[in-house]
Parts: sequence; structure tokens; C-alpha cells
Amino acid sequence: MQIMIKNKRVFHILVLAALSYLVLMFGNGMVSLTNPDEVFYIQTAKEMAQRSSWVTPYLFNEPQFEKPIFAYWLWRAGFYVFGDTPFGARFFPAVFAILGVLTVYLLGVWGFRDEEKAFTSSIILMTAGLYLGLARTVLIDMIFSVLVLFSLAAFYWGYAFQKRKGAGILLSFVFAGLAVLAKGPLGLIIPALGVFIFLALRRELRFLLSPASLWGLAVFLAISLPWYIVMINKYGHSFTHEFFYNDHWRRILEAEHKGNDTWYFYPLTMIGCMFPWSLYVAASLVALFSKLKKGGQPFYLFLASWVAAVLIIFQPAHSKLTSYIFPMFPALALLAAGYIHDAALPGKRSRALLLLALLTSVIPLLIALGVVFASGKFSMYLPSKAEVYVLSGLLAALALSAIFLIARKKLMKGIMLVALLNPVFLSVIPLVVEKVEPYVSSRDPASYLLKNYDVEGTVLCSRMFARGVRYYTQRSVAVIDIPGKGYFSPHPIPFLNTDDKVSAFLHSQPVTYCVLKRSSLEDLGRTIDKNKDLKIEHSKQLGSQYVVKIKRLPSK
Repeated sequence: MQIMIKNKRVFHILVLAALSYLVLMFGNGMVSLTNPDEVFYIQTAKEMAQRSSWVTPYLFNEPQFEKPIFAYWLWRAGFYVFGDTPFGARFFPAVFAILGVLTVYLLGVWGFRDEEKAFTSSIILMTAGLYLGLARTVLIDMIFSVLVLFSLAAFYWGYAFQKRKGAGILLSFVFAGLAVLAKGPLGLIIPALGVFIFLALRRELRFLLSPASLWGLAVFLAISLPWYIVMINKYGHSFTHEFFYNDHWRRILEAEHKGNDTWYFYPLTMIGCMFPWSLYVAASLVALFSKLKKGGQPFYLFLASWVAAVLIIFQPAHSKLTSYIFPMFPALALLAAGYIHDAALPGKRSRALLLLALLTSVIPLLIALGVVFASGKFSMYLPSKAEVYVLSGLLAALALSAIFLIARKKLMKGIMLVALLNPVFLSVIPLVVEKVEPYVSSRDPASYLLKNYDVEGTVLCSRMFARGVRYYTQRSVAVIDIPGKGYFSPHPIPFLNTDDKVSAFLHSQPVTYCVLKRSSLEDLGRTIDKNKDLKIEHSKQLGSQYVVKIKRLPSK
């Protein structure tokens, strides 16, 4: 019996590894690195490589202190294996995403003591919209969140199996140390708060009173502190002010994106970004209260403590972003899977689950209709009607198949079929990538500039495109943003937010090349109209970006 269970787990892990590769990594190089964040991180790693630096991140030829060093080490290592390619840049976020899927499976096995629930948890996480998206994006959030997952999973492994207590606690500290190197103090605060809430509610805080905790703390400090000490000694106030105040404390006090600063932003994000599992996640959170009242498996209390810790940390902060609460998504996937399997038990099959399954199955059909109706408005992204018919046909087939299975009382098969929804969207990317590229990446405008002109001096860019133009041209850049306030984390580049500053900049070099959005081009036109010695010689539109050449006429 034990051999059968082990074989089943091995089979599940192999299947999940293969599916994760297809869903989270395969084809990651199809789209060029996008504005503004992907190019930000890879340009930083590139400038580190150019300077042979393994300690200080650089951007625009100056040290930048927005994020710690761990992810940059990975991206720098990636250059040696894959070169400077989109696939290479996205390789490590995808690898961590795959490892996250496999870890959730193991955590589900340890917590639920049920391989089927664990397997469903991994499928839910793998195909959830935000998880899939961040796996295919050059951001630190996936790497950081999976390290937090590792830390919490290691703790629960030690908690669930007393013989593994010491190893579990020690590994939990190790992964927390790496998380602190990936994104900062939250790498310790999130797992520590989740564990504290769980043990406090269980009245088992003494669990941590062991030699393993002392050794773990020592290892944590040995992993996480040296880089910070080096940076503080080398850069002093410049580092501490930017990293600890501007990028951490200031985000608690001040909203970077004011429209997100509402009480309901994170509750809606929790539900919406788990799409297409949103309804199941909402139902599982409601059902969680009754499970906690009844006691039962401590695993549900652990998951609730995990979710609560993330909300306690991020909900009061004024700067709110979807990715900030991403560390709780593995817990949401586990909760949703537990709810689905419990509600689908043969003797307990609930009408609520049946209704949720039908509603979720109808969603792809509604999206298919929406794609058809919206195709006229967004035709600029589609080379032909073929993409519309392919996508809408796949979505309709998916919806009808799921509804058919549910009607035939094959509820679990119908539920799991909806896992294909987001992968269906991925399958259409090769058909639309050429049309979408100029709207999401500055590769084409930069290539056009370098191919047609001998670009010297500083390129003038709209704020959104500055990092991308820098990455794809390796030229100096300046930003036009009237009447902008600058980047939340200051960049060491000229920031032109008035007509006078723009005029002075255009007069500072004989020819200025620009990559602009429409509103910036209009602002530029107003400045040129006021200065008769400035002339637009050429303008070309590539997607949402305008490549412009401006010449300063000789004085008479």
C-alpha cells in the first residue's frame, strides 16, 4: 500500500513538472522584453555584467537600490547560459514558478494527507491568471513569493512530522534569508508572522523553543546580512534612504498609485487574480470560517494564518499593487482545492459547488462572445480575423465541453477542464505577437532608430519607454513628462516636465531622436511651434510609439 502511495506521488510530480513546463515556461521567448519593468531588471543585470559587479546593481550608469541582489545574481548567471535573450531573462521566474507548483503539491500532501487534493491545488495554482502571468514575466515577485512558500512549507513539514522538526525549522530560516536577499525584510516578516499567528492560535509557541531555532536564526543572519552590511558601508545614507525609506517605509505612508488605495483593492485582487478559479476561491474563504469554528485539521488554520499575515502587512499600506499580496496565492490555491474536493464528496455533493461549476463553465463562452464583439474595436492588435475565430472557437468548445461533463454528473472532470482557459489564451500569442510587440515593447522603435540613423547624444523618451529605449539602444536617455512628478524611485536621467526644460534640452544638441507616445508628441509639438529654430524632420508611428527626429537649425 505504501509503495502504491509513493508511486502515485511520483507520478503526480512528474505530470505536474511536465504540465508546468508547458504552461509556465514553453515559448517564453516569443515576446520581446516589455516596458517598463522587464527591461528595468534586465538592463540592471546587464550593466552589472558590463561592470563585472556582483554586489552593486547599476542602472543608467549609476548604482540603483530599489531591490536587493539575489534575483540579479540569477539573471547575471542566465546571461552565461542563454545570452541576452527574452527566454533567458524569463527562465528563472519560470523555474521558480515550476518549483512553486511542485512545493504546493508536497505541502498539500503533508497538510491534507490527500494526494488528489494536493494535485488539484497545484493545477489551480499553475493555471491561475496572476501566477501564470508572473511566471512568464521578468519581475522579482515570483522568485520572492516562491521563496516565502519554501519557508512556510519547510516549517509545516517540520510541524507535521515531529521527527523532521529541526530540519524543517532550519530550512524555513534558510529560505527566509534568501527571500530577504530577493526583496527585503518582508522575506522574514511574512513567514514569521504567519507562523506566529498559527502557533499562537494553537497555543503552541513553545514549538519554536528548540536548538534548531537558534541555529536557524544564525544561518538566516549569515545568508541575509552580509550584502546589506557591504552596501551600507559602501554607500551609507544613499543606500539606506533609498532602500529602507523610499522603497519600503514611504510605500506604507504614501500611495504610488492612488487609484489602488482603497479598502477593497486587495480583497478583489485575491479573488479576481485567481481567475478562472475566482468563484471557488471566494466560496472556500466563506467555508473557511465554518471549518475554523469546528476545529479539525490544523492545516486549514495554517492556511488562514498565512493569508491573514499577508493582509495584515499590506492592507494598511497606502501603496497597493496586485503583486504585493502574491505570496498568499499558494494558500488560496490549497484552500480552493480543499473546498472543491470536500464539497464534491459523493455523499455530500453540494448544490453550491454544482452552481459554481456551471457559472465558471459559462465564463469561457461569454469571453468568446466578447472577443467576437470586441474584435472590431481592437483590430489593430489582430493581423486578420483568423485569430478571433481561433480564440473564440477554442473558448466556446472549452465551455460546452465543461457544461456537458457537468450535466453528465462528471463534476470533477468538468471543473478541472476549466483549467485550460488561461493556456488557451497563451496558445494564441504566436498569432498576434507581431502586432502586439510595438504596443508593449520598445524593441521595434529602437531597432528602427539604430538601423536608419547614426544615433548620438541623448534620446528623448516618454516616461513609459525610457527604460526600454535604454535597454534596446544602450544610449543615454531623457524623459519628457509634462507636467509629471518623476519616478517614485528617482532615476539619474534628465526629467523634463515643463516646456522650458524641453526647449533647453532640444537646444543642447544639434539633432534629437525621440521615442514618444502621442501626448508627449503633442507636448513636443507645442514647444517646437514656439521655437522657430527647431524642426521635426521625420516621424514614424510603430504601434503606440512615435519615432521622431528633431533638428536644430543653424542660427541666421
